[in-house]
Amino acid sequence: MVSARRPAHTPTSNDPQALAGWITSLPQRFTAHELAQIRQAGELAASLYSGKYAINDSPLLQHALGTAAIVAEMNMDADSLIAAILQAAPDLLSDWSDDLSSQFGQTVVGLIDGIARMSHIQALSEVDGAQPADNKHNDRAQQLEALRKMLLAMVQDIRVVLIKLAERTQLLRHLSGASPACQAQVARENQSIFAPLANRLGVWQLKWELEDLSLRYLEPQLYKEVAKMLDERRVDREQYITDVVAQLQHELTQAGVKADVSGRPKHISSIVKKMKSKHLQFNQLYDVRAVRIMVDDIKDCYTALGLVHHLWQPIPGEFDDYIARPKSNNYRSLHTAVSGPRGLALEVQIRTFEMHQHSELGVAAHWRYKEGAKSDAKFDEKIAWLRQILSWKDEVADHGDLLEQFNSELFQDKVYVLTPQGKVIDLPHGATPIDFAYALHTDLGHRTKGAKINGQIVPLHTRLENGHRVEILTAKQGAPSRDWLNASLGFLQSPSARAKVRHWFKYQHFEENVAQGRAKLDKELH
Repeated sequence: MVSARRPAHTPTSNDPQALAGWITSLPQRFTAHELAQIRQAGELAASLYSGKYAINDSPLLQHALGTAAIVAEMNMDADSLIAAILQAAPDLLSDWSDDLSSQFGQTVVGLIDGIARMSHIQALSEVDGAQPADNKHNDRAQQLEALRKMLLAMVQDIRVVLIKLAERTQLLRHLSGASPACQAQVARENQSIFAPLANRLGVWQLKWELEDLSLRYLEPQLYKEVAKMLDERRVDREQYITDVVAQLQHELTQAGVKADVSGRPKHISSIVKKMKSKHLQFNQLYDVRAVRIMVDDIKDCYTALGLVHHLWQPIPGEFDDYIARPKSNNYRSLHTAVSGPRGLALEVQIRTFEMHQHSELGVAAHWRYKEGAKSDAKFDEKIAWLRQILSWKDEVADHGDLLEQFNSELFQDKVYVLTPQGKVIDLPHGATPIDFAYALHTDLGHRTKGAKINGQIVPLHTRLENGHRVEILTAKQGAPSRDWLNASLGFLQSPSARAKVRHWFKYQHFEENVAQGRAKLDKELH
């Protein structure tokens, strides 16, 4: 699991002493050479960013160093910190790639380029919170899902995604001074795109922070109400949980069960989701007071459950056995709610240490459960593999091996492109503009006479790449070419597009045969 603590204090000015203080506050795992490189990046950023501001109106240097501090606390390497510091360089240096490559190496340049690509696609796509033309929630959800897939598919280095998540977290942490329109835009993007990405990649602490802070700006009144209700009873609730933990720990020890009992923090966004989904008021929630019991094996899980139900009365309808019947994402735990001490509702989660590790690192389907999306087995496998990389990172001496693995065949069976309106379309790898046209509408495919990629006219057999913005040029009365069915010419890759072209010609033959038959019949009759 990749985790993040609150970052160190970041300088708000270009004062060299302030920058030096920030450098010394970084984790003490970097070599002298790496610290020198980070310092050099900071000094360059101080020069480049002077008088510049991030979109939340924070000084750009403060924003960059704050992002880098989050990256550092995620146990990422020096190249990642340098890329986080200098990610705005492409907008400020005309020959940024060569300039930065000579100073910091090609790896840093590659990371910055990846971040820029993610930002570009994000800007082009429909992530402003507006509903699509048909105003259907499912279409909106599918579009967001396609965008998340495309963002991941475009990335050749997982560090790019993690740096981007850190940058979005930094934006939210310092969003209070921005305009209401900017606050809403940033919060919507984070809630729709980046929090789910953090979730699926196992960056749980950033995920919760992105969700909570997004809610703060999107539904400020509801956020304040829930936060106030939590805070009003916080001291009492914490003491209550402390007493429950002590009692459970004692009873489990007496029963000969080795266990780790702890309070389980509840996040405001999680509470709000449950209130909405179950149509409950705050005081009706069972899991505002929650504890977790972790034990060695499954037998002890049920022993602990029996003990909990012996101590306190179970609340009807609130027990779920996800060990006997795991969720579709293979999540396993026992969930129960009881009328605890003083008759207050208490949620208890019971699992083995192994189950806990699995739930923290998760499988790819876990984000689907959370987001209510359909399963896509191949994509799930790939995300699961990404999350394995995250869990292996601390155990592998040579991180380069992992990065080389990541660069292999990931996401090579799909390509994600954009319509002129910013809608994401996924196609088979190797797809062409004609495949794209048929994916949008059969008639559009039939009338295709040309195509533009990123504003440039291209041949119709051009292979599309992730992030391409595709525009189809049409004839008023067009028809597909037989050449499109010639596999050696490479016009079509999609089986569905090929089938539509074949059907068109088959229908034409039918019409011709009917016309010829009528002509012969008329001739015989006359």
